[in-house]
Amino acid sequence: MIYRVVEVLAVALHFAFIGYLVFGGFLAWRWPRTLPLHVITVVWGVGSVLVGYECPLTWLENWARLSGGRSALPSTGFIAHYLEGVVYPVEAVNLVRLLVIAVVVGSWVGYARRSRRTRLVDAST
Repeated sequence: MIYRVVEVLAVALHFAFIGYLVFGGFLAWRWPRTLPLHVITVVWGVGSVLVGYECPLTWLENWARLSGGRSALPSTGFIAHYLEGVVYPVEAVNLVRLLVIAVVVGSWVGYARRSRRTRLVDAST
């Protein structure tokens, strides 16, 4: 039972991480101190795709699955198992990656514009 709980928590944390990777830049508009954490998250996410970093959450989920008598995730990993072919077609992987990059860059551009506007308003008063 405990292994199943650990597995479910690892999956939930994984989805939270991915959600923060995609949309965390928008949180920085309201809470600017979160921007460095978002940059680190994006660097990790991009590195895991381009370089193939071993994800500690995937490791944790696999450990819990195997310890609980279940099979490990496929070698293709978390995203391929839970998202590709489930949330979006496998053929759309590159499109989804481009959309994620566009959302992240858009959030950072918006953050920069808001920050600049705020500095201009503060300087004029």
